[in-house]
Amino acid sequence: MDKFLIKGPSILKGEVLISGSKNAALPILASTLLFDKPVVIDNLPRVRDINTMLSLLKSLGSKIEFFNNRKKVRISKSKKPKHFASYSLLKTMRAGNLVLGPLVAKNFKSITSFPGGCVLNGNSGRPIDLHLNALEKIGMKYEIKKGYIYAKSKGKLKGKSLKFSTISVGATQHLIMSSVLSNGKTILKNCAIEPEVKDLTNFLKSAGAKIKWVGKRTCQIIGVNSLNEINYSVMGDRIETGTFCVAATLTRGNLLIKGFDPKLIQTELDLLKKTGAMIKLFNDQIHIKGPKKIKKISHIKTKEYGGFPTDCQPQFMVLMCKANGRSEITENIFKSRFMHAMELQRLGAKISIKNSKATIEGNTNFIGAEVMSSDLRASAALILAAIAAKGTSIVSRIYHCDRGYENIEKKLKKVGAKIRRVN
Repeated sequence: MDKFLIKGPSILKGEVLISGSKNAALPILASTLLFDKPVVIDNLPRVRDINTMLSLLKSLGSKIEFFNNRKKVRISKSKKPKHFASYSLLKTMRAGNLVLGPLVAKNFKSITSFPGGCVLNGNSGRPIDLHLNALEKIGMKYEIKKGYIYAKSKGKLKGKSLKFSTISVGATQHLIMSSVLSNGKTILKNCAIEPEVKDLTNFLKSAGAKIKWVGKRTCQIIGVNSLNEINYSVMGDRIETGTFCVAATLTRGNLLIKGFDPKLIQTELDLLKKTGAMIKLFNDQIHIKGPKKIKKISHIKTKEYGGFPTDCQPQFMVLMCKANGRSEITENIFKSRFMHAMELQRLGAKISIKNSKATIEGNTNFIGAEVMSSDLRASAALILAAIAAKGTSIVSRIYHCDRGYENIEKKLKKVGAKIRRVN
């Protein structure tokens, strides 16, 4: 099993090109099941979750053609589409469940395994009840047998007005996709409005879907009979951008980050300015210099988009370990997303956890140690801490990292990190 061997501390300087967004690409790929005509999707990140989703689409009968070093794909419909999504493909990836709704919307039936991915909600996992309940309201019937969801509909799904009980990115994306070919008008209230959700709606609208945002969190979809052939480029990765912004701030670095619209991470950039980072913004670039001394942020609270993202919480925890005093982080999205704290303690961090709040003492001098990733974003946090640490660190279980970061060690090495992949 691969590991990262990292020698620190390092000061990161140079240019970083941001990859396409995994979290935007996955629902876009799932939605290709709705099309009769070919679809070309560009700027795909070369990460494990994307490869898994493409394998899943292939198993469902889609024809996949690769271009531009696998960053661009042409997906066309098979004459014999299938409707069985196996556990072997969905066990490692949360987004695999997003094929369920499009399969029912297009083929009126689906047999789909419960998904896997990072476990971030303790013993409850990451349930998809919200998805299933909403899909049921627009005409899908289902039963659960032996870990599989057997779903079907009598013809087209039917437009309806419904309100999500909880703001959910996945459920919002799932219902938007599933409503595109429905009969009538669907109105979804209390939607997630993350940029990745908007990228999905932009993609579908470009193909002829009738989707309109009405107010801040309400999405209206009027069903169409079919979708048009389309070429589309996926947005840049918001979380990768945030990770490299933290890396520059943490290491007193100087990075020019290219290929991402800075307006989409304004909350994160405002917080980094409070730590002392010097930031200049351009149309699709961020120039960021880290301070000599990192100032604390007294309290960070994760929140749905518009607020601070949970996917950047572990990286900011590392930053607060190096800051000049005590800080607190409250995790409001995923209650078990503090597993990285124990591993940071192995590097010398002083962190205490009580319920959904972490207290970080600050002024940590990280010392190299062997640590283990617990999930995708935790792996990024541990890599950052190891880069800032004195001595050698080994980060294991980096398959988590490979799910969401494209060639992270190559990008880090290019800007001065002493990192290599070992068995």
